[in-house]
Amino acid sequence: MRWLFAPVPLGRIAAFRTVVYVFVALDLVVFTPWVRSHANTPAELYQPLRVGRLLHLPTPTALIVHTVFWALIVLALAAATGRAPRLLGWLVFALYFEWMIIAMSYGKVDHDRVGLLVALAVLPTIGRARHGDQTMSAAGGWALRVTQIAVVCTYFLSSWAKIRFGGADWPTSAVLAQAIVRRGTWLADQIAVVPGLLIAAQFGIMAFELLSPLIFVVPQRRRPAAVAFFYSFHVMTFATITISFAPHLVAMTSFLPLERVRPIEWTRRRLGRTPAPAVPDRPAVARGG
Repeated sequence: MRWLFAPVPLGRIAAFRTVVYVFVALDLVVFTPWVRSHANTPAELYQPLRVGRLLHLPTPTALIVHTVFWALIVLALAAATGRAPRLLGWLVFALYFEWMIIAMSYGKVDHDRVGLLVALAVLPTIGRARHGDQTMSAAGGWALRVTQIAVVCTYFLSSWAKIRFGGADWPTSAVLAQAIVRRGTWLADQIAVVPGLLIAAQFGIMAFELLSPLIFVVPQRRRPAAVAFFYSFHVMTFATITISFAPHLVAMTSFLPLERVRPIEWTRRRLGRTPAPAVPDRPAVARGG
């Protein structure tokens, strides 16, 4: 329990909250703009995910899709400011959850959204958090920890899915070769001609995913380097088969000391302005919002 609720600075929560909510707005217009096309998709093609059936969510219509789209952009940008964190946070989570049901109920289900959805679900439980605030929060620590667990589960359970659906011979199959034929880049073409390299890469992917939980035992001072290795895996994935895991990469920032990233303060320094005084350290541990 001490590990699960290990306190973190509220400034880290504020920074993580800003990153997550800004990404939600960007996601709608940059990464998943195709979801809006479901506004005109015939209703008979809608096959809701199980959770959509359990919640009796309505079949998407033009009104529903466009309303969710515009409301989510406005509310996500408002939530990124840190104002009304509980109200705006719950609204953003509910609307983004519905956006994902709309997106994934027509035959395509992505697994890179789990960590982001968990982050959206837990951020409203924390309450107010100001950038630069060094007050330690157990509630904030719990929110980041469960997001981290979701990130790691995305890797670990992916390896289980490979064995479950691809069989024990997945590492020696032609999965990567097929992906390169369908959407490979110039770099992938250079790699593909090296004998045995794709098979070795598949064994490496499986090992990486199975061993991903070890990040929790990496010493804190070395964890950024471990997270950088995780990011490099996705950089290589995108560079070879152009598959982006952007939502997952955003959720993975939960491992990083984001409170050290102060763009506003840096901008003021460059403009020659005196930065506003930081919120003083307080020894008390915040338990809630």
